Amino acid sequence: MENNTSLQQQLLEAGVHFGHLKKKWNPKMLPYIFAEKKGIHIIDLNKTVEGLQDAAAALKSIAKSGKKIMFVATKKQAKEIVAEAAKRVNMPYVTERWLGGMLTNFATIRKSVKKMQSIEKMLTDGTFDNITKKERLTLSRDKEKMEKVLGGIAQLARVPAALFIIDISHEHIALAEARRLGISTFGMVDTNSDPTKVDFAIPANDDATKSIAIITNYIAAAIAEGLSERAIEKTDDVAEEEEADNKALRFELEGGEGDRERNRRGGPGGGGSGRGPGGGGGRGPGGGGGNRPGGGGPNRGGGNRPGGNRPGGGGGGQRRPSGAGGGNRPGGGR
Repeated sequence: MENNTSLQQQLLEAGVHFGHLKKKWNPKMLPYIFAEKKGIHIIDLNKTVEGLQDAAAALKSIAKSGKKIMFVATKKQAKEIVAEAAKRVNMPYVTERWLGGMLTNFATIRKSVKKMQSIEKMLTDGTFDNITKKERLTLSRDKEKMEKVLGGIAQLARVPAALFIIDISHEHIALAEARRLGISTFGMVDTNSDPTKVDFAIPANDDATKSIAIITNYIAAAIAEGLSERAIEKTDDVAEEEEADNKALRFELEGGEGDRERNRRGGPGGGGSGRGPGGGGGRGPGGGGGNRPGGGGPNRGGGNRPGGNRPGGGGGGQRRPSGAGGGNRPGGGR
């Protein structure tokens, strides 16, 4: 509540509550008008705070999702303020002339932006030195014109997710294009405008420089907060991925060490040379050529123990077919 009170005080000092003359009002602004004084409507600052906070929360979530928000303000008193705020949060902006079709014919606008960027590249890579003075002058003038109009959207690769508009009556073309494409719209709405044309209306004085500055800076701060939260989440995700990769690597290393240890000791069926079970040439069960069961030694069946002269001997006997282990007993080696 204290924050709202202090915000209301700041809005009051900035003159946000001053509307237009009574004869210029739009009847749809009636819910946002507090009173009339000397023929001028006074905007209800409670409604302004409410609309401002709702718009800021929505724009913060859009910025947090990584989408772009375009600032639109071609009014003389709003140009510099809006351009500085948009640059501060690295968002596109239009502060000169709104080109018809900037959103609905975005592909053509992108071609103009690429042409401007190609001329800039020619300036840096020395191509201008190989063309005539007249051509150089013509290209420089074209670049200045395009940069003035398109400089704010040079880094915009796709249609923005939202528009923040100063004076929706003045920027009716931008508003109409955004509504046609289903783009979310946020705008400062004075008493002479229709608040139903935008998704998030902020009832405020859209003619005074101080009023425009306080609203725009509040919105820019909310967007900056959303961008910082996005950066923190990205950092956390990267840290989690690195931790998962490290765990997987440790698991693989531990598994490899275990395999090497089992091979060294001579696991079941392994080819180790020790005396453990399955060791090649050892004395454990299954050892090749040993004196214990399963031995396949050279003495007619592998030895004097089972597997040699007893059942199951696998030695190559001389008196019986190979593999039969011919001896005096079944499977023997003699």
